[in-house]
Amino acid sequence: MVGTEFFGNFDLASAAIWLFWIFFAGLVYYLQTENMREGYPLETDDGAISPNQGLFPVPKDKTFILPHGRGEVTVPSGQNPDRPVLALQRTSKAAGSPYVPTGNPMMDGVGPASWAPRRDVPELDAHGHAKIQPMSKLEDFKVSAGTDPRGKPVVTGDGEVVGRITDMWVDVPEQLVRYLVMDVNPEGDGQTRMIPMNFARIKSDRVVIRSLYEGNVSGIPTIKGDAEITLLEEEKIMAYFGGGTMYADPRREEPVI
Repeated sequence: MVGTEFFGNFDLASAAIWLFWIFFAGLVYYLQTENMREGYPLETDDGAISPNQGLFPVPKDKTFILPHGRGEVTVPSGQNPDRPVLALQRTSKAAGSPYVPTGNPMMDGVGPASWAPRRDVPELDAHGHAKIQPMSKLEDFKVSAGTDPRGKPVVTGDGEVVGRITDMWVDVPEQLVRYLVMDVNPEGDGQTRMIPMNFARIKSDRVVIRSLYEGNVSGIPTIKGDAEITLLEEEKIMAYFGGGTMYADPRREEPVI
């Protein structure tokens, strides 16, 4: 009877479905705003605040405690607000027009050679040790399969010999080779450069790096240490090799028909 039961004629099924939709909407809002802690507020290609910021607001600041004693980071306001003036020029005044480099794009870090300002510290494993280390300092690592590139000459995309492989840097937890170390001096005086493994092709008698030419080798970014590489150093080295796929030779910038 109506009035004698707690819910009376209240529709529990309807209440359940509405509670679900309210929860789901809240979940979407939460996940979307949490996703906006990096890269927001949006900017135009010229660095100005974009007029269309989207439906969801930028979330309030949240402070994260970093592991292994690396301090704290607060986002989104803790992002680097300074945006360097890039050596690029728009080809026309129309919105969406492509930009072209105004200097040396591989040195200026634009286009496919662009890089992000990551932290200048090495990536660590779960135990707080540097993930990427030289094989020459790891007694437990050796080449168990494939061709060992150490001692082989390095040949660039224009067919020139520019150095010799002296060491390999491995990702210790993943047990993968990440970089090859190249001595750029024939007499082996220690002028070394790092070659990302995914840009190298190991042959039976040589190591080929097609993305760069001989004239680009001296510009490969160097690293500060001899036993670890930082995230920022990795970013710049990878960007340099990636940029070479387009900028090492002016003919690579032309359309392919």
